[in-house]
Amino acid sequence: MRPNKDFYTKLLDNLMDGVYFVDPNRSITYWNKGAELLTGFKSSEMVGKHCFADLLTHVDDHGTTLCSRGCPLQKSISDSTPSTAEVYLRHKDGHRIPVSISVIPVPDAHNRVKGAIEIFRDMSERTSLQSRMVELEKAALLDPLTGLANRRYATQTLASMLNQMRRYGWSFGLLFIDLDLFKEINDTRGHHVGDRVLRMTSRTLASNLRSFDVVARWGGDEFIAIVVNVDRESLHGVADKLRILVSESSLRIGKERVGVTISVGGILPVPKDTVRSLVKKADEAMYESKSAGGNRVTITAT
Repeated sequence: MRPNKDFYTKLLDNLMDGVYFVDPNRSITYWNKGAELLTGFKSSEMVGKHCFADLLTHVDDHGTTLCSRGCPLQKSISDSTPSTAEVYLRHKDGHRIPVSISVIPVPDAHNRVKGAIEIFRDMSERTSLQSRMVELEKAALLDPLTGLANRRYATQTLASMLNQMRRYGWSFGLLFIDLDLFKEINDTRGHHVGDRVLRMTSRTLASNLRSFDVVARWGGDEFIAIVVNVDRESLHGVADKLRILVSESSLRIGKERVGVTISVGGILPVPKDTVRSLVKKADEAMYESKSAGGNRVTITAT
């Protein structure tokens, strides 16, 4: 017996990957359960909308919005060829998630493109991060608001990393991250919106670091990231990617979008450093970024 439409729909809905179909005008005609789980958007919110509407707004490493130019879907429809890309989508909750996408054009009986299928996969090593968060929660080392490691865990990890660096020469870098004008968001929007901004920022940071790096809430609107096996140039690259992706994240509040930027300071430790001296130097570098206008990265010399 030949499978019917319901069979294929159930098959697609049981995939962990996100799958959606668009017509030649990039209007979404199908949105599977995997896409709902990965993006937070229900099928009822997406079907009938154009993929270039103010929803996922894919960006690249440089923060360039791809919906207006460089869209892999549009390229496949125009060229009648498959395409692939690694981009960052905006979750319904505002944070940015790295995804790998594959686009396949769909021809009609006359070999004319009548739409395309996009398949996308979360690249944020979520399973490893979730396992770590469960362990931290059990040990009372989890920040309850953001779901990140807390200051106590960050301090313990830094002490361990410094010890390993002195004994084995293993390199790492520290980033100190502070939200720009966060008090203004709390004052004008309320603390409930401020809390959502903190959660959005924390998810963007956590989703775009490797599973063996550590990001923690240091306190208030301050975060630190411990980035393993980097030199000064690569530490700057990691920090700038995080800066761009946070600036491209935003929450929908009523008819408006609320976004935030970050100021980042970074340092590579030396053997004589302590946890206190290392954090102090990274904090001072962050204030250089903030004093220069914010939304920038400063990596200081060792």
